[in-house]
Amino acid sequence: MRLFILGLGYSARHFVSRFGGAFAHIAGTVRNSTTRNTIAGVETHAFHGSDPDGETVEQVRKADVLLVSIPPGNHSDPAISAFADALAAKRSQKIIYLSTIGVYGDHGGAWVDETTPPQAILERTRSRLAAEQAWVELTGGDVAILRLAGIYGPGRNALAALRAGSARRIVKPGQVFNRIHVADIASAIMAAVRHQGGGIWNICDDEPAPPQDVIAYAAKLMGVAAPAEEAFASAEMSAMARSFYGGNARVSNAKAKRELGVTLAFPDYRQGLDALWDAGEGGAR
Repeated sequence: MRLFILGLGYSARHFVSRFGGAFAHIAGTVRNSTTRNTIAGVETHAFHGSDPDGETVEQVRKADVLLVSIPPGNHSDPAISAFADALAAKRSQKIIYLSTIGVYGDHGGAWVDETTPPQAILERTRSRLAAEQAWVELTGGDVAILRLAGIYGPGRNALAALRAGSARRIVKPGQVFNRIHVADIASAIMAAVRHQGGGIWNICDDEPAPPQDVIAYAAKLMGVAAPAEEAFASAEMSAMARSFYGGNARVSNAKAKRELGVTLAFPDYRQGLDALWDAGEGGAR
């Protein structure tokens, strides 16, 4: 199989690191041309959201598997805008689109699943829903849409935040978030590659939890004092950071387990942080 990745970001790179051996050829796009040719085993192409060069278009057309990890713009999906003709020329492609559980919006902490109507009120989540629908329309429904929870893993986790001095314990009563370790994202992508047909699946852990609890657990592993709690109502935060607290839901992953056969290596944040700590995250022991 030939794999092309639109957006060689954090999750996509971990997927290549773990499952790259399953593909005869791997190529993908990067925004910054100075990072080209720095990913072992991956042919990189510069793509800034429009006007791709002919070689990039040709590689997209040749791909057997297309992994889309580029966020949508305010008015359209840049990947569809740039490559629609090439994609239409090869209907046999397996297309996997990485979306977000943020599209569910605020359900007051109640459980939701793929049958729950999204309540996207933010511009970025409305754009995500529009992009999902655009991919469904382009493929006639034969697209695997993976709605990812909050991503963490090596270099991007509560241990690293504590070490850097950037961790905060923001407390909003009743607020919970799901998370997902990047290794489990990689497994879910590969499961979607092997699955026949399209659909929507939530890729998240088993235990939605208050964000302040995650920081407290990481601090306990490190043997340091946890940051003082800060009330959400009065905490100084960017508008973007504050907006994430507008979505409050417990997201079920039962469909991904049932239909894709996903088995989580890290079903809750404690197991994920334990493994990261054992691997050396968070500083010297």
